Amino acid sequence: MPYLGAHESVAGGLHLAFDRIEAVGGNALQIFTRNQRQWIPKPVSLEEQNLFEAAWKRNPEMIVASHASYLVNLASGKAELVQKSITAFTEELIRCEMLNIPFIVIHPGSHGGDGVDVGIERFITNLDLALDLVDTSVTVLLETTAGQGTGLGSSFEELAAMISGSRYPDKLGVCVDTCHIFAAGYDIRSAESYRATMEDFNECVGIDRIQFFHLNDSKKGLGSRVDRHEHIGDGEIGLEGFRNLLNDSRFNNHPMTLETPKGKDLQEDRDNLEKLRALLA
Repeated sequence: MPYLGAHESVAGGLHLAFDRIEAVGGNALQIFTRNQRQWIPKPVSLEEQNLFEAAWKRNPEMIVASHASYLVNLASGKAELVQKSITAFTEELIRCEMLNIPFIVIHPGSHGGDGVDVGIERFITNLDLALDLVDTSVTVLLETTAGQGTGLGSSFEELAAMISGSRYPDKLGVCVDTCHIFAAGYDIRSAESYRATMEDFNECVGIDRIQFFHLNDSKKGLGSRVDRHEHIGDGEIGLEGFRNLLNDSRFNNHPMTLETPKGKDLQEDRDNLEKLRALLA
C-alpha cells in the first residue's frame, strides 16, 4: 500500500508540519524547510533540529521530503541567478542532511528561450556543481513538469538526459506529478493509456527511478501544457486515473503526497486522502 499524505505548512516551526499531517491522517509528508520565496533564509538551529526529530519520532514510519525553493533555476543562462541558485540548493541539501530528510524534490528549471538542449546542459553542470559542494546522502528527485513556457522536464526524454548526463546519477531519482505529466500529454485515465505511459517512462528513464509522487488532478486538459492543480476526481484526469496508479504493485511502498488546493482547516486534505484510499483495491 502506498504511503499517502500531503504537502503541509511549517508555519510556527518545522516540527508543526507533523501535527498537520497527523491531523489529516497522512503517513507521507512534504515540506519547504524554509520560505520558498527567499534567497537567504536562516540556517537550521539546534533547537529546530531537536524539535523536528522529536516530532518525527512520534511517527517514525512517516516518509518526509523537502521541496526546493521555486526561486532556484539551475538551467538559467544568467550568471547571477545561477550562482544564487547553486548556493540556495546547496543550503537546502545541508538543511536536509541536518534534519535527516532523505529526499529533495526540485524543478529542472527554465532555459529562458535558449533552447532545450542548452538548458539541459546547464542544468546538469550546475546540479553537479551543487553536489560537488556537499557530501550528502540525500536523493535529489527531478520533478516532472507540465511544459509551460520554457520550462524543462515535461518529457521523459529530457529527464533521462539530465540523469544520464550527471556525474551523480546514483544520487538522482524522479518525482512524478500526475497533473504535470497529464498536462504534458501523458494520459493515465484508462488502464491502457496508463500502461503505455509507464512503459514509455520505463524505456526512457527506468521505472526504478520513480521514488515519489505528487497526486494532483488537473484543471486543464490532456496536453494543455498548463499547470493547474485540482482536487482528486474533480479535474480532467478523474478518479480512474488515480485508481490505475494507486493499484500499480510496483509502487506499493512509494510515498505519494497531495499538492491540491487547501484551506486553513485542512479539510480538503482529509477529503482528498479519503477519495484516494477508497480507490485502493
